[in-house]
Amino acid sequence: MEFVGKCVFEGIAIGRIAVFDKGDNQVKRVRITDTAAEVKRFEDAKEAAKAQLAALYEKALAEVGEENAAIMEIHQMMLDDLDYVETITGMIESDEVNAEFAVHATGESFAEIFASMDDDYMKARSADVRDISSRVIAILSGKNAGGIDSDEPVILVADDLAPSETVQLDKSKILGFVTRHGSSNSHTAILARTMNIPALIGIDYPADCNGKMAIVDGAKGTFIIDPPMSVIDEYHRKFEEQEEQKKLLLELKDKEDVTIDGRSIHLYANVGGVGDVPAVLDGGATGIGLFRSEFLYLESSTYPSEEQQFEAYKAVAEMMGDKKVVIRTLDIGADKQVDYFDLAKEENPAMGYRAIRICLTRPDVFKTQLRALYRASAYGNISIMFPMIISESEVIRIKEICEEVKSELSSEGKEFKECEIGIMIETPAAVMLAEELGRHVDFFSVGTNDLTQYTLAIDRQNAALDNIYDSHHPALLKMLQMIVDGGHKSGCWVGICGELGADTTLTEEFLRMGFDELSVSPSMILKVRKTIRSIDLSK
Repeated sequence: MEFVGKCVFEGIAIGRIAVFDKGDNQVKRVRITDTAAEVKRFEDAKEAAKAQLAALYEKALAEVGEENAAIMEIHQMMLDDLDYVETITGMIESDEVNAEFAVHATGESFAEIFASMDDDYMKARSADVRDISSRVIAILSGKNAGGIDSDEPVILVADDLAPSETVQLDKSKILGFVTRHGSSNSHTAILARTMNIPALIGIDYPADCNGKMAIVDGAKGTFIIDPPMSVIDEYHRKFEEQEEQKKLLLELKDKEDVTIDGRSIHLYANVGGVGDVPAVLDGGATGIGLFRSEFLYLESSTYPSEEQQFEAYKAVAEMMGDKKVVIRTLDIGADKQVDYFDLAKEENPAMGYRAIRICLTRPDVFKTQLRALYRASAYGNISIMFPMIISESEVIRIKEICEEVKSELSSEGKEFKECEIGIMIETPAAVMLAEELGRHVDFFSVGTNDLTQYTLAIDRQNAALDNIYDSHHPALLKMLQMIVDGGHKSGCWVGICGELGADTTLTEEFLRMGFDELSVSPSMILKVRKTIRSIDLSK
């Protein structure tokens, strides 16, 4: 069976299908007679959950440092909490109910108790107790808590994936993504490209495909289920050719990003977390042009602390050494929803309460992040970038808050460096004010994904509009030239961190416009470098 969809990231994947299980939120109450056996089921599941958390702790320790890994240890301890365990076992024995229901009911009861407390730390435990309960229930139900029920790498199939779900997946277990819904311009699609994983959207796959052999052909946009051996053999040959091409590109790893006629440009990488940094270094990027800090929030069950953020920012700064690391402040809202922010439902969230608008109205959250960023600046070459800017007054207020944070850190005797300050240009308002805004900052970075949707009045999440979402639209290209001209006139360097930066059909045009920097997915670094080195601007 062959299905045709839209390509999000090219490449070939061959393997078995795993249908992503978001889990059944409804836990049914079942009467049981052998309470001793049911208590034993719970105890075995609890120990299995602790083993999972121990493994996750080691993984997080290696990828994001001890401070961020500590939550896994806290969850292990919570699973052994005497009140929690005795309440569950007591409910099983006295009410003769199944372990799943006892764990769910106890978890909800404890979560509500924590949530009602005045102490912020104890309130945060509400989400933790729900998390550990969900993990135990998943084990009792025979489901994998991470959504992938397989010990080997798989082609992950889902109706759709939220950014928070995508970012928590074990990348080592995923050969490719296939979704029924979604847009090629969504943040989940961007993550697939960052992860260098072949991905398709718009595939109306059959419900009974779990466990079947399949092929993802990103170039053709095809998904083949139960292919004959002759087709599998043919794609194995194509896969080997693909890997050979990657090896040839690796010869460009340490080459300069300079055109035939000698024009240099900075080629940086976009990343979603500390775990992506090795791919940046492997690809030979000369810096990080976009570190999406919001994924620290998406991965957390509560507001990440200053120390948690500091450890993450410090880790990436140290790993990159002297190379520039541009960290974007919190950019949630629209399709990146975080439950504990309690954001109200909006009719048009893409144009609503998001990004810098949240930060400027929640100074406690904003200052916590800025403190962590400035403290981490002492360990590397960090620049700070602010998203969704529409006015000079916003930039002036941001800089005032930065000064307040630096003053606080100085009075506390904490080390920090002066950081370059930049803004994202992703609204038509910012384009029109480029020269004025540039007087307040050190650099611009163009978010072409949002700038395209706001310029064309097209929701980038609406798959039905993909065919008219035109990132090559003449109006957008004119705006890009205006941004470069305005930025340079006011003394800023100007880059692109949106997906358009990796479009090699426009690389020469970007160079002729005068862009100083392009920041792309790590998987695209070498392809863009090859294109840059083939261009002669003197012609």
